[in-house]
Amino acid sequence: QVQLVESGGGLVQAGGSLRLSCAASGSIFIINLMGWYRQAPGKQRELVAAITGGGNTNYADSVKGRFTISRDNAKNTVYLQMNSLKPEDTAVYYCNVKGLENNGPGLNVRPMDYWGQGTQVTVSS
Repeated sequence: QVQLVESGGGLVQAGGSLRLSCAASGSIFIINLMGWYRQAPGKQRELVAAITGGGNTNYADSVKGRFTISRDNAKNTVYLQMNSLKPEDTAVYYCNVKGLENNGPGLNVRPMDYWGQGTQVTVSS
């Protein structure tokens, strides 16, 4: 099993900044992709940003130029620096990791796809 622990959410005024963190631990063999998603009330969960093990990134158009995703491979941790926050950024933010996890002795691995518990980000106008 793999556990994800998120932190860094909160309440901020429009124009402010927040930094989210998500640390993965457990039976990890390799993490290929780490990402942040968000879900606002009454809306579907959407991708905010993602980063590969090699550092390639992908952002939703709505956050380009304002949010930056990064990762520390040694710590199995992904970060989301959010600047110039807007009220429409208000949502529950979830981290997601995809890769392979250990599934027994030797090179016994299986695909993994885990979600964090979510952290609330509220931006007031």
